[in-house]
Amino acid sequence: MCGIIGCVGRGDGTLETLVHGLSKLEYRGYDSAGVALTAAGRGVDICKCAGEIEDLRETLADRTLSGEVGVGHTRWSTHGPPTDENAHPHMDCTDDVAVVHNGIIENYQSIRDELTRAGHTFTSDTDTEVVPHLIEDALDDGADAEDAVRTAIARLEGSYAIAAVVAGQEAIFAARNDSPLVLGVGDDALYLASDVPAFRDHTDRVVYLDDGEFARLDGGWTVTQADGTVVEKTVDTVDWDPEETGKSGYDHYMLKEIHEQPRALRQCLRGRVDELGGTVDVGDLGDLSPTGVQFVACGTSYHAALYAAQLFQAAGVPAQAFLASEYASGVPPIGDALVVGITQSGETADTLSALREAHRRGARTMAVTNTVGSTAARECDHAFYIRAGPEIGVAATKTFASQLAASNLLALATAGGDARGIVPALRDLPGDVQALLDDSAAPAVAETYEDAAAYFFIGRGLNYPVALEGALKMKEITYKHAEGFAAGELKHGPLALVTENTPVFAVVTGDGEMARKTIGNVKEVEARNAPVVAVTDGASDVERYADHVLTLPETHPRAASVLANVQLQLVSYHVAARLGRSIDKPRNLAKSVTVE
Repeated sequence: MCGIIGCVGRGDGTLETLVHGLSKLEYRGYDSAGVALTAAGRGVDICKCAGEIEDLRETLADRTLSGEVGVGHTRWSTHGPPTDENAHPHMDCTDDVAVVHNGIIENYQSIRDELTRAGHTFTSDTDTEVVPHLIEDALDDGADAEDAVRTAIARLEGSYAIAAVVAGQEAIFAARNDSPLVLGVGDDALYLASDVPAFRDHTDRVVYLDDGEFARLDGGWTVTQADGTVVEKTVDTVDWDPEETGKSGYDHYMLKEIHEQPRALRQCLRGRVDELGGTVDVGDLGDLSPTGVQFVACGTSYHAALYAAQLFQAAGVPAQAFLASEYASGVPPIGDALVVGITQSGETADTLSALREAHRRGARTMAVTNTVGSTAARECDHAFYIRAGPEIGVAATKTFASQLAASNLLALATAGGDARGIVPALRDLPGDVQALLDDSAAPAVAETYEDAAAYFFIGRGLNYPVALEGALKMKEITYKHAEGFAAGELKHGPLALVTENTPVFAVVTGDGEMARKTIGNVKEVEARNAPVVAVTDGASDVERYADHVLTLPETHPRAASVLANVQLQLVSYHVAARLGRSIDKPRNLAKSVTVE
């Protein structure tokens, strides 16, 4: 989860480069932050504190730090609470080594006990702090700086992206295992980060590290394996503009990214939909022809997986969606199954573990991801990109919409079925989302129900995953209790929680059997005096039983679910804004979840 930034070659601008990079990584964690700098002939200067990046800036205003090489860190707490002492970077006993870390070192306690017996003193609760002390020991044994870092890394078990600086060395030493690290190659400087936005203002040329690799950044850059063998790496080019990671005048990244959904959907669909031919082309994925599909995902992506599984089932292909964290203990792949991991970042630890388990069991694997060069994209047999562009807000919005659109493309291309009805709807989807954004009643609904005790979301079929996602968004950014249900399940228990202060958001599209049954569930709610907000395309008569209506443009049922989700995103956003919540950085959460 945590965010790492490193810089070599910016001279006097190193400190500001690090702090600016951290500000671009706060979606990965914002419990505490810190920086460490050094230069030839100098020691290591550090500054760190609990709180957000602005708190670090204020602390730095009273300090004088200088150096031409540095690393920085913004933390999502695992070991120990968010305090000044637990903030990264962490140092050794001599204050000559500074280390930043993302991940979990599973054997840290035994190493810490060993180092304590040897006379080392620890000042934090973190697992990370063992690393600089291990480096210190290796230096004392006569190793040079690079070999000392390698020696320390070799002792570690677990997941890590680690960057270290050593006093007097104009170099950064880094290694990764199950946590992302990417190098940025500029004309006059080199960068290291957990994610590209940290340095995208300076360069668009990147090198993605793989597990087990070690990097040294000084006057140039080298990547080696654990045994020192040089690895020839490809320098890729990032194809998005750095301005895409700004707020563009919006109050919050989340609101900006909600409004970016028409563009994100166009990017997802571009070149993949032929309306005249009524066909879909997903590029060079080959003839997958799966006998079954198993989706693995977490959080919002799991809701996309539930939606995708229904599309394949409708085409006659057996499909299931699994929570990635539960997959290893679940059923093995079915026959010649395709196991598809849906992951926005391509770095989600639980999803990567599930995909690796599927590969171990002999299944073909595919990553449906937003991030070119991510671990999932590199490790899977196939990668299908949703092309949503960078998403900074912790609560996923435009990536979920693009995952749903991509799922339609993937199902049509690999499972078949009649594309003539859905292809025109997919073509019109960006415009339909824009029309909804221009004329949504969500702000008024939010004003009416901001003080509700809890919120229920119900739907059937493809609208059930949307109900789950609507509840998740409400929970994430408002901190209010919210639950999503298959509409027919209300009467099997949840109705006991329904009161006049628990609004029920009912997603009802079309006028078929599922719509009629959902209206029946709405009547059950109405009979218990709960307010009802209907999210509907008007094809049924659900409006007559609703207190408020959020309207959707008329479209194909598959596309209607995408539109319904946008309305629910807006409701959650406006409730959170009225409550004064930290919308882009909700408490206890981070965007890229790289620990299991």
